[in-house]
Amino acid sequence: MSFPLSYIMLQQLSVPLVSFGGQLFSHGSTSPSSPDFLVQDFAVIMIVAAIMLIITHRLKQPMVIGYILAGMIIGPYTPPFSLIQNVNSLNTFAELGIIMLLFVIGTEFPIAKLRSVGRISIVVAIPESIGTLVIVFFVAQTLGFSTFDSLFLALAMSITSTVVTVRVLEELDMIKDKSTVLILGITIVEDIIAITTLGIFQSLATNAGQVSILQVSIAIGIVAAFIGSILLLGSRYVPKIIDKIGKTEDYALILIVILGLAFGLSFAAKELGLSVATGAFLAGVLVAESKSANVARVITTPLRDMFAAIFFISIGALIDLSHIPMLIVPAMLLILTSFASKFLIITAILAGAKRYGGITALRTGLGMASARGELSLVVAKAGQDVGAIGSSVFPILGIVTIVTAFMTSYVIKFGSKIRIVPQRPSTPSLLPSSSSFAFTPSSSSETRTKRSGFGYKLIMLIRSKAHDIKNKYFNKA
Repeated sequence: MSFPLSYIMLQQLSVPLVSFGGQLFSHGSTSPSSPDFLVQDFAVIMIVAAIMLIITHRLKQPMVIGYILAGMIIGPYTPPFSLIQNVNSLNTFAELGIIMLLFVIGTEFPIAKLRSVGRISIVVAIPESIGTLVIVFFVAQTLGFSTFDSLFLALAMSITSTVVTVRVLEELDMIKDKSTVLILGITIVEDIIAITTLGIFQSLATNAGQVSILQVSIAIGIVAAFIGSILLLGSRYVPKIIDKIGKTEDYALILIVILGLAFGLSFAAKELGLSVATGAFLAGVLVAESKSANVARVITTPLRDMFAAIFFISIGALIDLSHIPMLIVPAMLLILTSFASKFLIITAILAGAKRYGGITALRTGLGMASARGELSLVVAKAGQDVGAIGSSVFPILGIVTIVTAFMTSYVIKFGSKIRIVPQRPSTPSLLPSSSSFAFTPSSSSETRTKRSGFGYKLIMLIRSKAHDIKNKYFNKA
């Protein structure tokens, strides 16, 4: 699971995000932070976002694309001037969006549902994370990056952006698909792997190449204790408390209580060095165990939609178009390498499992391979804090974030159209007896098959001709 983009920026509210001078990510001059400017900035964000959403809706494009384009328009790098006065206010709203988005998603996944994919998530996440990290490391070395630059780049490229991926899955009405449950399970394990690996890399950088086993053990213990205590102890008491409050039928009271839970666990996760997204998701899981889960989901959805939109706008606001030409080639090579690695490893493992079909394996592979984002920037910031990486790593990962955010919508949409068209039992022996793939714009259910279109008609015509030939020449009395 991925870390919030604003985690990086909120550490330095009064200074630039990265002081690389003219690099891709920097805030420029200090902007006014008075209430008047805050209202002005919020008005600009909402108006521009609304216009871009109308355009993308007319063009039948995903909403995420409209949000990112809106961010690029209002950002500090788009000439002739920035439309917003205080970029930090945008980042604050973005973190609220991450918490609300992951909390509402968590309400869709009770503990029993997560437990059903727990083992396979571990089996998939470990080899795909380590495999992608190793492959990207050697590619980065080939491109001329230093050892530590390659290590931090490889780690950043091995983790999927949960926020972007989940938002696209929601737009495509695939949030309850079997592949989505797998994606969320795998990203939770990825979060644990990322925290542990980042601790190892930072220890290597600060101790001249020597790993502190104690530091790594502490990091693993903290993560395990936090998640375990919430799922084991929290699930016993929190749902009962929420149900008692739900009996009052006071929606304002229910809203405040569940928001307190979401932000409380997000704060606890952040203090422990985890993602606020992890805490928010686990809070949603606890609410999902209660009988008031549907009510909680309904009353928090409007808040989620508003703040989640600002999160994606904040991503677009960070891009400096003038620096893309000189950094796009290494960024695209890293994207292609990590995409191919994650997709092939995940699809191969799931396809070999008896519980999951080929369609679920393909959709999970495409969903996990597409997006990079918040965590990539957090990894770069951690490497910068210990002086381990050069000045080129952060801008490259910024471009990766933007490109993959655009790409994810189309990749997952493509995966949602994949179907298997089973052949009829009476198929003549002249034709292959195995199932064939077809791409149709039907719903996300894996069991539904659409038998229409040119491809299906062509197959039926071939079958008909083959049957006629067989009757004419081989079945004569």
